[in-house]
Amino acid sequence: MARPFLLCAECLSSLQSAMVDCRIREYRDEDYEAVREMFATGMNEYVPALCVHVLKQPWVILVLACTFCLLLTSSKSLLLPILAVTLLLAMGRQLLGYVWSMYIDHCLKEDLLDIRTTYMDSKGACFWVVEADECVVGTVAARPSDEQEEELMLKRMSVRKDYRGQGLAKALCQTVICFAQQQGCSAVVLNTLMVQDEARMMYESVGFQKYRDYVLPTVSGRLASVTISKYRYDIPCSS
Repeated sequence: MARPFLLCAECLSSLQSAMVDCRIREYRDEDYEAVREMFATGMNEYVPALCVHVLKQPWVILVLACTFCLLLTSSKSLLLPILAVTLLLAMGRQLLGYVWSMYIDHCLKEDLLDIRTTYMDSKGACFWVVEADECVVGTVAARPSDEQEEELMLKRMSVRKDYRGQGLAKALCQTVICFAQQQGCSAVVLNTLMVQDEARMMYESVGFQKYRDYVLPTVSGRLASVTISKYRYDIPCSS
């Protein structure tokens, strides 16, 4: 049974500016496969940007340059070092794709494995989808923050590529903010990766402010300089 949830004025304004034929509603069990597929597809879009980010790391440039120079000196042929560097780049692309797919699979086995239990049946949590032409074209979720009480964490924001640029992401943000207000939360917080430039611009346009950057504390995170930016939206106290 759906829980009562009323949209505030800001949410209604954002929804009116989005596509007329779209509607935001709470998650239903029949959305399960579409939600998971949309998340995986959206995250896979970041692989090229991730590859460019890693290629800019000083140690990667040094390895490629040393390999090229050593082979050029030893073989006295330009073809061999070019082929070797090309092979290293191709292998690196495959490795990054594999690691990224492991991360996506981890998410699918975490909160997205049982969406109803994680969000719909949990106190202070919820999951919404955008529906257009009887298809799910956008998602967002919210649940209590693990770091601070009275803060709500925005998660799993995704809009299908052919529906972007029409205000749907902002409408989903406002839906979460409205939900947080009704829950009596003090702020909405979220995390973004260094390759999510468009997402950060959208969050900032809604009113989120970055308050911290940190490098993922793992070996691969440090090697690739995987930076996570934390944002928050402070909810004004009701008078």
